[in-house]
Amino acid sequence: MNALTTRRTALKLGLASAAGAAVPGLLRAQTSTPVPSVIPPQLIRLATPLPANEVHVFPDAYRLFWSLPDGQAWIYAIRVGRDGLYEPGEYYVGAKKEWPSWTPTPGMIEREPEKYQKYADGGMPGGPGNPLGARALYLFTPERGDTFLRIHGTDDPGSIGRAVSNGCAGLINDQITQLYDQVPMGARVVLHPKRLDVSASDQG
Repeated sequence: MNALTTRRTALKLGLASAAGAAVPGLLRAQTSTPVPSVIPPQLIRLATPLPANEVHVFPDAYRLFWSLPDGQAWIYAIRVGRDGLYEPGEYYVGAKKEWPSWTPTPGMIEREPEKYQKYADGGMPGGPGNPLGARALYLFTPERGDTFLRIHGTDDPGSIGRAVSNGCAGLINDQITQLYDQVPMGARVVLHPKRLDVSASDQG
């Protein structure tokens, strides 16, 4: 692992199944109250394991799991998509990029032309200040190919624990770097449905 300080935490999370999606009971009980913005990733043990080597995003709890064998998982604090832009479903990692370039989607330009139109043609090169941050995992489906959904970095720790993005899941840059090194190409990604009313924000 990298230099991040982590600690083992034996948490009894108790997974419950609903609508075909496993939702950790402890996390399900949380509300949309923002999580602290700088929480180190934790290695936890699940009472009911998830399939190994998968990414699971639980939007109501603002948590992302990277599941491991033997019932363990790394857990990260994240931000998620605003209501109406978050797309639950099953995906796979179809591309991985370090310091990726970024171009707004047509939907983003249509919704907020004053914010995104200037990047429509050339986009923005990778580097500090880029909306995709230090690393990005690109989410694909067999039917659609690239869905334009990403799990990516951000240099805005204040956005963690909030529903603020245009549909993507975001981690602070040092944590997406750790997750990026853990998750291989082709890994299954599950974006679980929202089950609570989450306040929206106009931030991108």
